[in-house]
Amino acid sequence: MINVLIYKGMDMYVKTEENNIKQKQWVIVTLASIPLIMTLGNSMLIPVLPLMEKELDITKVQSSYIITVYSVVAIFLIPVAGFLSDRYGRKKVIIPALIITAIGGGIAAFAAWKSEHAFPFILCGRVLQGIGASGAMPIVFPLIGDMFRRESEASETLGLIETSNTVGKVLSPILGSLLASFLWFLPFVSIPVFCSISIILVVIFIKDNNNKEDEPLSLATFRSYIKETFKQHYRWLIAIFIIGAILMFMLFGFLFYLSTVLEDNFSYTGVIKGMLLAVPLLALSLTAYLIGRIIKDRLTLMKWIIFAGIVLAGVAIIIFPLSERPFFLLTTFLVCGVGIGAALPCLDALITKSLKKSVRGTIISIYSAMRFVGVAAGPPVTAFLMKKHIVWFVGLLAVFALAAGVLSFRHIDPE
Repeated sequence: MINVLIYKGMDMYVKTEENNIKQKQWVIVTLASIPLIMTLGNSMLIPVLPLMEKELDITKVQSSYIITVYSVVAIFLIPVAGFLSDRYGRKKVIIPALIITAIGGGIAAFAAWKSEHAFPFILCGRVLQGIGASGAMPIVFPLIGDMFRRESEASETLGLIETSNTVGKVLSPILGSLLASFLWFLPFVSIPVFCSISIILVVIFIKDNNNKEDEPLSLATFRSYIKETFKQHYRWLIAIFIIGAILMFMLFGFLFYLSTVLEDNFSYTGVIKGMLLAVPLLALSLTAYLIGRIIKDRLTLMKWIIFAGIVLAGVAIIIFPLSERPFFLLTTFLVCGVGIGAALPCLDALITKSLKKSVRGTIISIYSAMRFVGVAAGPPVTAFLMKKHIVWFVGLLAVFALAAGVLSFRHIDPE
């Protein structure tokens, strides 16, 4: 009788553990879907920009605004979303944000389909997408810190989330080019579809950890917490903010440059161009995944991986003008992607696991806003510099890489 009871008890324990593991897996899938969708909603338009220039009769600089307005809006609203998520709960911010993103995608798609002067309306739709993005993807990082208490588990999950972000970048050029091969505005149509899937997953699997009996922090108390956080950690926080912006500037500047050069100089278009752009982005994605599994809670290791990744990206930038052949350009971008992919999960882990829950959402949102500064500035600055000699473009990226390397070496102090 005792043996039977023991067996039943063990069986129930095993089933409970299996259910917990499945539940956790679905939580990770849900969290990963948000940055994946937000990345697809922006990056998959990059290889389609030359086609949009022809369809909308706009210039190269104007086409870059389709990427930039999305990011500029997000820059200003991300800290607001972070504050609201700290005060009222992550889920209550994420779901409305995804709905707004879907509406923005729908407006852009409808304008492209029906309007003879679609460009201004597409920009309006992109503004709404930017508003939605500000309350979705950046909130995922503090949510992970809330849900996964163990340092190693949180770091590994952050690596997976950063990987889903970069997987989105890998899929983006292929998916964007594939959809545009049927209808040039089909990438806009896909955004509401993807958002709807993510909304359903969030509703089912994500639970806010906020205690309903807890009163939200007063604005005065919240400000004092933020002020105290910056007083204690300002050196490395500001360094991480700037490094995040620089890495995104390098990545999206390089992407815009390659997308344009592959089409204009070598006549690679459509899915073929998308697949070529996806190869170095795949290297970035795999690197982010592997580094996320390696770093766990080793803060000193994170610092040196960040530094090494920046150096590697900087070297790739310096040597890429040595040849104009497509294979060489893609190889140097691959090396640059590996460097950026190594640094990003370490930046995420450092900032997520070093802060109190009460301010985590806001501080990470400021970090995310700084990353969007890089995303917003990369394409238009690159479009402007492409009118000049390549030395200007390379020189600017090299200076930024040097600045990021100095900041990581001198100001990121794991102690």
